[in-house]
Amino acid sequence: MQALPQRAWLQWQTRRQFFHDCGIGVGKMALASLLTGTAARAGQGAMRPKASHLPGKAKAVIHLFMAGAPSQLDLFDYKPDLVAYEGKPLPPSIIGDQRYAFIRPDAAVLGPRYAFAQHGQSGAELSEMLPHLAKVADDICLIKSVTTDQFNHAPAQLFFNTGFAQPGRPSMGSWLTYGLGSEASDLPAFVVMSTGAGISGGAANWSNGFLPSVYAGVRFRNSGDPILNVSSPPGIDDGLQRDSLDLIRRMNEKQLGDVGDPEIATRIASYEMAYRLQSSAPELMDLKSESPQTLERYGCDPDKPSFARACLLARRMVERGVRFINIYHEGWDAHSDVAGNLRNNCGQTDQGSAALVQDLKERGLLDQTLVVWGGEFGRTPMVETNPALGRALGRDHHPQAFTMWLAGGGIKPGITLGETDNMGFHVVADPIHVHDLQATILHQLGMDHERLTYVYQGRRFRLTDVHGKIITPILA
Repeated sequence: MQALPQRAWLQWQTRRQFFHDCGIGVGKMALASLLTGTAARAGQGAMRPKASHLPGKAKAVIHLFMAGAPSQLDLFDYKPDLVAYEGKPLPPSIIGDQRYAFIRPDAAVLGPRYAFAQHGQSGAELSEMLPHLAKVADDICLIKSVTTDQFNHAPAQLFFNTGFAQPGRPSMGSWLTYGLGSEASDLPAFVVMSTGAGISGGAANWSNGFLPSVYAGVRFRNSGDPILNVSSPPGIDDGLQRDSLDLIRRMNEKQLGDVGDPEIATRIASYEMAYRLQSSAPELMDLKSESPQTLERYGCDPDKPSFARACLLARRMVERGVRFINIYHEGWDAHSDVAGNLRNNCGQTDQGSAALVQDLKERGLLDQTLVVWGGEFGRTPMVETNPALGRALGRDHHPQAFTMWLAGGGIKPGITLGETDNMGFHVVADPIHVHDLQATILHQLGMDHERLTYVYQGRRFRLTDVHGKIITPILA
């Protein structure tokens, strides 16, 4: 066979062959890392704690994602003009050429469904549907000027969580664990829980994307065994389980040495994490050690799944070193009866969200834990009423402006940033793009969003793509 020119030889070499043949290939480095530790540490090299780009105020994130998009106009952004204009169409100068899926451009204005009042020394204006959040008004930062590029649920949820509107990109939790590693020895670094109905964006919201799969979010159930089949079947004791895993580990290590595929290191780490979870996860999920006062504060029945229980579990995870916790509460998509939708969902989430902030603060954990609350976009000032679809007094999707709140993790408490016009349609001061929020979340954990990159298929990717700026006015 004629020898190939050097350029052709390089093109002919595949990534897997490089891992296998190169004397210092990634696979062999991974194997060396595995073999230097004990079985309990096998495969954890990628997740060891790493240095941040800059001093970070926060060590962990709890992201309370309100999937379906709550109505900012009925919860956070009070507009008296909506009351005055109710039943009349928006002026054409405001709506412009914007088109909606379920309402006409001349749809009538719908005023806020609930009363608002100011709270705390900050004077934060909140809906009567948020009585518990009102008690921590001076601990949160309201941003009333968030905007997004996406109009529909799945793309918008993916955009907020991964920086891109289509599946396949790493999520925020994956980027942070890739950049910072883990401080939890017996729990995953990135945990996902959900309450309510299904999530439009699905598992792609917490996917590792093109990052190694060790950085994927781990889905925990909200009751019973946190992970299916984490408990050993009858007749399998700890010794037999350990012997079986050691045999599987040796076989995987041999395969890793033969083919050099780093995903085998992930497989080894997954087996070992599953083994540790058999003791750590039940202990985590057992809330009997929590005081009656704590359970009452959260409004939590320790034996029943709920958003409040997930919030309490999130606090316990932070105490145990978990880096990123996603709690998805689905069901905010109020195309009909926005008042009833808010009453139901606020009743399920308001107490737990506020209790989480209070609890973290009292335990000295709020300064190092960033809590983020919000959905994928907002709701329209105009009413959605469609007899053919059985809809009345609802609101359609509105990407131009919505509200989120943040607490802890080096964010200024008791402030409000941003402003919308008198109809709540457009942002008129301090527009905050989703990429800006992503950049700021990374920054608070010590990561420069422009430097946290990964090369995939010849391109350098990052969470914020080529956008994003730090929201400096909200930083303490």
